[in-house]
Formats: sequence, C-alpha cells, structure tokens
Amino acid sequence: MGLPNEDQKRFIAVLSKKMDAGRTLNVLGHLSAGLSHLVDQQGAEYIDYHDADGNCHPSLSHFPFIVLKADNSNKIRKVREEAIRHQIPFTDFTHTMTEGGSIAQQAWTKETPESELEYLGICLFGDTETLKSFTGKFSLYR
Repeated sequence: MGLPNEDQKRFIAVLSKKMDAGRTLNVLGHLSAGLSHLVDQQGAEYIDYHDADGNCHPSLSHFPFIVLKADNSNKIRKVREEAIRHQIPFTDFTHTMTEGGSIAQQAWTKETPESELEYLGICLFGDTETLKSFTGKFSLYR
C-alpha cells in the first residue's frame, strides 16, 4: 500500500519570535514530541529512509513540518482557538512551563488563568488547507 499524497496534511509549529535560540529549540522539541504522541493514530505517516550503505534513518514524517513565527502570545492564542474550533490536534507551550520540573510547572499552570498565560508556541497536525486558513498569515521562521 502506497503513502498518501504528502500535500494532504502537514505539521505546523508557530513559535514566538521573542525567545532566544535555546528556548525556541526547547519549546519546539516539547511541542513536537507531545504532538507526535497525540497524532500517532490519526493519519500521521512515518517512514524510514535507507542509504546506499544499508543504514536506516528511522521514523521521519512523510508529511511536511512547517515552522512559522508569531509576533506575540495573542497571535498564538488565536491559532489555539482556531485549532479547538476545527477539532485539530495540537500541543501548546506557555511561560508556566519554563521554570522548575514538570510537577512545579503543572502547579504554576493550574494557578494561572488562561487569559494570563503567555503562549510561547503551538504545534498542530491536520488537513493542509484547513491549517493554512488560519496560519497562512504567519511568516516562515528563518
């Protein structure tokens, strides 16, 4: 059985441009790992690449992974709202997830009203056209 058209679906990450490189990569790593877990049974396709020497380069996404940048937290919040409205799987990352271990971070998040969360990033997986309808205004992260 062949793979689906790779333009059908995609991963999109929208990251705050206000973070330094280290924090940006950390946020992207957390978002990607979590979303991969969420979409494992929802049409994500992972493939192994093999080189001429017979080495396997395992489990890379068949679908594109696009990284975009947002000017501020509210723009990421709006992407989150659209993801919820369209029932698109997503993971998000807020300022309350940056200090201490996960237990302390969970407590800090639980004590913080959503309106006071500073969103640092969001990662989504879904139908390309649907995602483009509300992420198309963002620039590529360069």
